[in-house]
Amino acid sequence: MKTARVAVDGNIHFATPGAGDTVILATGRTVAADDVVWLPPIEPRTTFALGLNYADHARELAFKAPDEPLVFLKSANTFVGHRAYTVRPADVQYMHYECELAVVIGRRARHVPKEQAYDYVRGYMVANDYAVRDYLENYYRPNLRVKNRDTCTPLGPWLVDRDDVPDPMNLTLRTFVNGQQTQQGNTRDMIFDIPTLIAYLSGFMTLDAGDMILTGTPQGLADTQPGDEVVTQIDGIGRLVNTIVAERHYYGCDQ
Repeated sequence: MKTARVAVDGNIHFATPGAGDTVILATGRTVAADDVVWLPPIEPRTTFALGLNYADHARELAFKAPDEPLVFLKSANTFVGHRAYTVRPADVQYMHYECELAVVIGRRARHVPKEQAYDYVRGYMVANDYAVRDYLENYYRPNLRVKNRDTCTPLGPWLVDRDDVPDPMNLTLRTFVNGQQTQQGNTRDMIFDIPTLIAYLSGFMTLDAGDMILTGTPQGLADTQPGDEVVTQIDGIGRLVNTIVAERHYYGCDQ
């Protein structure tokens, strides 16, 4: 099952896919997809993001692949929904997309063995975790200015139930900028797979329902500019559309 969160007429609804380009609200009403405001499918709690979790991406950045997961945290201000705007700050030289599989935790988890890890997964989403590369200090510490900008992490459009994704470790990821494919990879090429990440994180802290793991991105990064339409998609999960906008246009003045 696929579910979304959308705003219609000032109210927030859960929705499922309808026929053609429509969605069906939990009330039973059918609405054109263009007539809703798409929100992140969940309201994220603690969000863990992985650095250099694809060997080809590590090589792309001229870094050694890590020996253990490189994890950092993301704050709630970063998340927006499908068809939303992402702000490119006025003073940056290089801001790139990152197509990622997002794993949503479904129940409290602590000291989970790898062989039981999927039992704690609620479902999966597409994430596009933009990075402002100007401020990257080193490969293991992406500071707040790199990964915690307002609007820098679109999610959605759908949360896909775990049982509807038979093999999350064999999904193709693609990114398109203005219709041209710029990135392609497969989740099977993760250095640390989903069970390993859940076991690792739950080994030293409690995970809870609504927590989320962004599992990293493959190679194929490119700078994005205001006006660019960026589409990140994962087979069987969804197609997430996002547009880059200049800071002055989004806020009405330079920030």
